[in-house]
Parts: sequence; structure tokens; C-alpha cells
Amino acid sequence: MTGEILTVAQCYEADRYAAAHGTPTLTLMENAGRAVADAVVARWTKRAVVVLCGPGNNGGDGFVVARLLTERGWPVQVALAAPRESYRGDAAEMATRWIGTVIPLDGNAASQGELIVDAMFGAGLSRPLEGGYAWVAKSLHAPVVAIDVPSGLAGDTGKVLGDVCVRVGLTVTFFRKKPAHVLMPGRLLCGEIVVADIGIPDAAAHDAKLFENTPAFWASKFPWPKPEGHKYGRGHCVVVSGPAHATGAARLAARGALRVGAGLVSVASPPDAMIVNAAALTAIMVKPFEGAGGLAELLSDARLNAVVVGPGCGVGQATRGLATTVLASKAAAVIDADALTSFKDDPGALFAQLREPAVLTPHEGEFERIFPGLLAKAQGRIEAVRTASATARCTVLLKGPDTVIAAPDGRVFVNTNAPPTLATAGSGDVLAGFIGGMLAQGVDSFDAAAIGVWLHGEATNRFGIGLIAEDIPETLPVVLQSLHGGYHSAR
Repeated sequence: MTGEILTVAQCYEADRYAAAHGTPTLTLMENAGRAVADAVVARWTKRAVVVLCGPGNNGGDGFVVARLLTERGWPVQVALAAPRESYRGDAAEMATRWIGTVIPLDGNAASQGELIVDAMFGAGLSRPLEGGYAWVAKSLHAPVVAIDVPSGLAGDTGKVLGDVCVRVGLTVTFFRKKPAHVLMPGRLLCGEIVVADIGIPDAAAHDAKLFENTPAFWASKFPWPKPEGHKYGRGHCVVVSGPAHATGAARLAARGALRVGAGLVSVASPPDAMIVNAAALTAIMVKPFEGAGGLAELLSDARLNAVVVGPGCGVGQATRGLATTVLASKAAAVIDADALTSFKDDPGALFAQLREPAVLTPHEGEFERIFPGLLAKAQGRIEAVRTASATARCTVLLKGPDTVIAAPDGRVFVNTNAPPTLATAGSGDVLAGFIGGMLAQGVDSFDAAAIGVWLHGEATNRFGIGLIAEDIPETLPVVLQSLHGGYHSAR
């Protein structure tokens, strides 16, 4: 399984691990350069290439690319900002092996290439591009291939350092992806991403706790219906409805829970919303309740084993009381939307009640309300959500085009299949329902969140342009059929 994502420090450690187990770092550099040259040759016809070499090992990789492309008959120039004699270690050795043209690394160099190889700085860069490097980064107009990451991008956060970053069409990285390859805006700036095998043993990633969210990690745990099964064995998910004027969110979540496989789904409805909900629902049941006490009485039935609370409930003490009631029950819980915001003045009160199985599903605004300042203080989204999960002592997911899901034990998934069409009213309610439906079927909270988020993105991709939230559950059967067939054919 190669979905691990390694931090910059872990990648350096992987290089050391490879060297200690028989693959010298000079060989790794040669293999890295070869992987980039192979990717270039596979995608472009012969043309003038300028390789922009920075002062470190990324520049050393660039010298290898230049040499190997020249050997294949490509016209190549290497652009340097520092004397060749300034290189150290493996990069110095590769610099001596380059016997071709060397030109200054400036705007003129960029204009001489029909294809540019960005070997200025890799993922370990810790400060903004400056001087000639920044000027060149702004001057590139030909297609660009980046080695490791585009220069100017922080490897561990996916953020641009300062205000200058090379935007490329192809990035070739090595052994495993880094956070910059999956987090926005890095994922867009990297273009197509190729992960090349350069001889580092898989065992070098043994301590990874960060992964790209794909079915490879959870398909074997998916609760497919069994021949001998029945609806009562697939759980009963309850979605708590808001008042009569705000019932749609709960129905969207309920539809999502039913589509994803929960055996039974009910909307718990306040008295004033009963007629509205009953008129709009068929396979989904409607159960009346009044206030926190009424919800507690409803949830005393242990067969109601998963609850989604928050969508359309309204912000305030009443919704806070509903969330408290849900967390006091034995049911698995999805705390979403208004239920989160209702604790904005005292998030500690929420954390004191949280337990597993439970999933918090904030977008960035809601995350800031219950974890104030954490996104700004942490080293990127991954560390922020990991810290939030440890604080809340349950699964936390931060929604966005790069949704991050964290478990209290430090495991993190980053989801990368969400298209921009998901930015539509009600889509988050459907996601809450998907996760609630998974929890009802007995899936643990971290996997339930990961599965729900991936299915949410994949269904949206399948539908295409013009999507509204109601379309997501209706497209899900096609995704599930494909997932089911792929999993069983691989067994």
C-alpha cells in the first residue's frame, strides 16, 4: 500500500534509511534525475530545455536531468545562480558530471527554453523566493516541470512562501507524496503529479500516520449487505430536524444516510415541522419529539444507534441542549453545522462531553469557532486538525477541497477527489448523512468519516457540472456498484 504521505523530515529520514540499507544517496540522486528525464521524454518531443538549478540537492537532481536528456539528443542548457564550485556533497559530484552549457539563472535564461525544468528548490524550502530566483519564477512562460515540488512551495503545508511560486504542469516527486502535493493551493500549483520509485525500500515509510484517502485503506471494511442480512442488522440512523422553516437540511442528511446503506433512517421532528417532513418523506420515517427531553426519550431506544444533529437546527441554547442529549446517549454521533456553532462561546463544554464514536464535521468558519486560532497557530491544516482531534477526543474532519480527517491517535487522511461543484448549498448536509449512515452500520468513526468524504467527492465527480445537493445521494449507487465490483474482483 503506497498511499502514505511523508513530511519533509520523514523524507530525509527515508533517504538515510535507504543509504543505511545499501542504496547510496548518490544513487538516489541519479535515480531521481532519471525519473524526471523519463517523465519529460514520455510527454514531450525533443525541444530546447533550460534546467534551472538551485544551490542544494534539488539542483543536483537538475544536473542529472540535464545530462540524461542531453544523452538522448535533447538540446539542454543549465542555468545557475551560484558558481558550480559552491555545490557540496552529491550535488557537487553531479555538477562535475555536467559538461554542457552553463548560463546565468536570470530572466534571459527562462526565455531560452521551450521547456523549463525547475530544480531551484525542493520541499525543504523554508523562506520565500528572493532576488534572481523570484524574478525568474515570475518570468516563466514555457511549460515547466518541477522536481519534488514547485520552487516557492512549502513541502509540509502546501502554502506559498511569500507571494511567489512557480506554477507547473508536471511535478515529479520521489518515493511518497508530501503534504504539498495534496493540500491546496499546492495541489493545483503542482499540476500532474508523478511519484517515482528511486530505490528507497517501502519499509522506510513504516512510521507514516498521514495518508491520501483512497478505498485501498478501507474497502475491505466496507459494510456490504450480506446474503443472510436484514435491514435491522444495518443500523438505524436518526437525523434531528430543525423547525418548520428549516427542515430541508435534515432531509438531505437523512437521504444520504439511507442511500449509503443504513437499514432504517428516521427524521426526529419538532411538532411544528411534522407535517412538512411527513409530506416530503417516504422510505424515511418521521418521529416526533419536543425539546431535549423528548429527544432523550426517543434515543433511549438502543436500536437507534447513530444520530446526526446540527443541520438546519438553528444556533443557540436549544440546539446546544440537543447536542448534549445526543452525546449523553449510547448512539454514535455526527455533530455538524449549527450544533457546532452553538458551542462557540464555550467550546470546552462540548469537548467535555465528546466521546467515541463521534465525528465533528466543521467547515473552516465552524472550525475557527470551536478551535479559535488553531488554524493560524498550527503548521498547516494537517497539524491543526490533528491537534483538534486530540483536544476533542474524537474524529474531526475539516471540510474543503482538501478535506482533512484526523483520529485522536494521530492518524490523518487527506481527501483529494472533491471537485469544485461540491461548493453548493446542502452538500455538507449530505456528507453528514453519509457519515451517519456508515456509523449506523457499525463502521468506526475514523473510517466512517473517510468513507463518507470519499464517496461524497466521487459521486459529485460522476454527476458533473450542474450538480445540486439532491443529486449527490442519487448518484451514489453508481459509485457503490463500481466500488463493490472493484473490491470483489481484486480479492
